[in-house]
Amino acid sequence: MVVLSELSEGSSSIHGHRYDVFLSFRGLDTRNTFTAYLHKALVDANITTFLDDEEIETGEDLKPELESAIKSSRASVIVLSRNYATSTWCLDELVLILEQRKTSNHIVIPIFYHVEPTHVRKQQSSFGDAMAKHRRTMESETNANKRSKLAQKIDRWNKALIEVVNLKGKDLNARLETVFIEEIVKDIYHRLHISSRSPPPQLFGMEDSIKFITSWLKDASPHTTDVLTILGMGGIGKTSLAKYVYALHSHEFDTSFFINDIGPRCEKFNGLLDVQKQLYDGILKPSPIQVHEVSIYTSMIENAVAHKKVFLVLDDIDSLDQLDALLGSKGFHPGSKIIITTKDAWLTESCELFKMNGRPIHTKHLLKGLFETESKKLFCFHAFTCNDPKRGYEEASAKLVNYCEGHPMALKVLGKSLHNRDVAYWEGCIEGLKKEIGSPINNVLRMSFDSLPTEDNKNLFKNIACFFVGTNTDDTVTILKACGIETRTGITNLIDRCLLSIGVNNELMMHQLLQRMGRSIVHQESPDKPWKRSRLWCHEESFKVLKQKKGKGNLLGLALDMRMLEKKFNPQRLQKRQKLVGPCLKDKRESEESEIQMYYEFGIFSTIYEGKEMPNWITDRSMGRSISFTIPSSPNNLTGLNFCAHFKDKVYFKALSQRKSGVPEDGTYSAFI
Repeated sequence: MVVLSELSEGSSSIHGHRYDVFLSFRGLDTRNTFTAYLHKALVDANITTFLDDEEIETGEDLKPELESAIKSSRASVIVLSRNYATSTWCLDELVLILEQRKTSNHIVIPIFYHVEPTHVRKQQSSFGDAMAKHRRTMESETNANKRSKLAQKIDRWNKALIEVVNLKGKDLNARLETVFIEEIVKDIYHRLHISSRSPPPQLFGMEDSIKFITSWLKDASPHTTDVLTILGMGGIGKTSLAKYVYALHSHEFDTSFFINDIGPRCEKFNGLLDVQKQLYDGILKPSPIQVHEVSIYTSMIENAVAHKKVFLVLDDIDSLDQLDALLGSKGFHPGSKIIITTKDAWLTESCELFKMNGRPIHTKHLLKGLFETESKKLFCFHAFTCNDPKRGYEEASAKLVNYCEGHPMALKVLGKSLHNRDVAYWEGCIEGLKKEIGSPINNVLRMSFDSLPTEDNKNLFKNIACFFVGTNTDDTVTILKACGIETRTGITNLIDRCLLSIGVNNELMMHQLLQRMGRSIVHQESPDKPWKRSRLWCHEESFKVLKQKKGKGNLLGLALDMRMLEKKFNPQRLQKRQKLVGPCLKDKRESEESEIQMYYEFGIFSTIYEGKEMPNWITDRSMGRSISFTIPSSPNNLTGLNFCAHFKDKVYFKALSQRKSGVPEDGTYSAFI
């Protein structure tokens, strides 16, 4: 019978091993004493341990289950006691364990239990007696073939006994056995990284990323330090991916350590010092030294990593100070691997470590949203605990998956929140999400927004989220520049923090959850009174605010479908009132009555107007040309409009990329105001 500590969630099976430790011992000497106590201590420490409790050896060769257990263990503890060498099975185990050490990085810990290491090496005392007995057995064997095999075995046993003594072992030396066992367990716990071990998170649709990072880990140069930055918006799966890869491969390194949630932890009092202490203690053994200065801890970390090859994961870094304090500037031991997860692409190569000679080799890996199939699986896994929606939930599931747009955390959070709810509850949730209220993931996404370095960057993000997603980048820059808003560095900062991207046709792209989050921030300025908000993107709200002449002093920009004015008012009546729309109406007479001049003291006013006829007041018809005009009777605080005209043929984007200027004879135009 085999005794096996129960596999837990943190078992070594996540590394491809069934056991953490194989115990090799002579039952006659220690089964009911030392080995029994050691086994219990290992199990209590969450170390998965194999122990064979067979009292009697049967057969000449090692049992297949013992051989299998050794090969599927990460480490072996060999209890070398007085009668260890009298057992042919123990000696066969010893030979196989040492072979595994050479071929698969198997950790071997010899324990000299009331025996002298010299007696084991030179085969003296009880070990000499046992080996002499094995030789006599071999010499008395009448079968030549068996005698030859036994002679070969004895030779392997002799070499194994010499080799095992040369390893770093532990000697009881008249100490208390309880203290000795505690020391052994702590050593194993540290060497196998049990403290940082956890089951890999459930991942969907990240197979390519896992393969990429695994290949990066395997492709190790002994002469350099490699740094991998995993980038992506909040909740996109950076930490989950890093945890998964760490769980799979951390055991392959002599020293590895994972520190999570660094950014949020550093916001607390002495948070950075606590993270530094955790890292230092993880690389070396816990230090009793009390350190109260970040710079001192940085120096200690630098010295530790300079002499030891390490595999580190620094999760959720959000500032240069954190990177500099944890990585230092002196460099790591060649062959080290460092993974950094962050929302800011600019950070890694800006830290002090990359300013030294022989800078690390840096690789970036950008995480994007999941494809529809994997999104559906992830959502259904949490909502239904299966891969497909239940009958009657198909339509609602499709709407929610579409809403999340491949965002793993949104899919997970929504799926969990709707588990075991009826369809009516689901429909209510969908309606709430449409109104952008009660979103369960805004707090996660907002961390990226809050990390923006300036208020100008934050305002730029809100402007783009409210008005310019999908708009040509150059047009947006022109319009915002006319409003006195600097955009070039701001757009770069937004891209670095994965809040924005540029499409293949130079259009501004933003994940719809980020766009909703940005609009939600504006909405919270005044949930019930739109005219008190800084920006209005809903055409109905914009129309009502303008009609009621509200919004003075607060409104910085709004979007309005000008065709609403044609439906709501008679154009002649409008002309007498405000002439707000001027050239934007399809009525050419209205266009001609507008006064055109450069005038830039206004907020953002966004709308779209398409038509066959170009207004005659547009004299410069170059692609993307921006002009401005005043409004004869200005509503509220709007004192002018900025007008961008795009000239296009039947294939709009083709025209944008190819046409230099001019208007096609049969073309249309789009105006972005």
